Amino acid sequence: MGRWEPEARARLERAAMELYGERGYEQTTVAEIANRAGLTERTFFRHFADKREVLFGGAGALKDVLVNGVLGAPASASPIEAIAAGLEGAGAMFQPRHELAMHRQAIIDANTELQERELIKLATLATALSEALQQRGVRDSIANLVAETGMAIFKIAFARWIDPANRSDLSQIIHESLTELKSIF
Repeated sequence: MGRWEPEARARLERAAMELYGERGYEQTTVAEIANRAGLTERTFFRHFADKREVLFGGAGALKDVLVNGVLGAPASASPIEAIAAGLEGAGAMFQPRHELAMHRQAIIDANTELQERELIKLATLATALSEALQQRGVRDSIANLVAETGMAIFKIAFARWIDPANRSDLSQIIHESLTELKSIF
């Protein structure tokens, strides 16, 4: 193998997702992922801390989109409207990755350790949303409540979006979910 590995991260992600799908997450080793990608284990560890991070490596980008959406909402936006702006931005980010998201979620759903990691990721995102709302001047207790509500909406909308029977885009489902929530109050 040469010293320069074009698109190494993407190749490793593809290889890992293929192997997780074929053999299961627990039965797949880093060595097998690197081999399938035509790379070394050392290259794998330059891009990922461990094999879980192949599935969770995009959390930072998601956090940035959510927080920037909240902070970029108009000053007149209510806390839930600011959260909606962040969630809809995340929906747009995910839309082109529908097949990958379905595959990723199936892998997570099949493994308790990965489910736990997903819950930690969602909690971290809720904290980031709460902090963004607080930067907008929203009181701590309200910011926490609205941020947690926003993440619950995202989680439910995401599950609807990856359902094979779904024909709507994620941003549309998020918007519909927010409208449904507002209608019950």
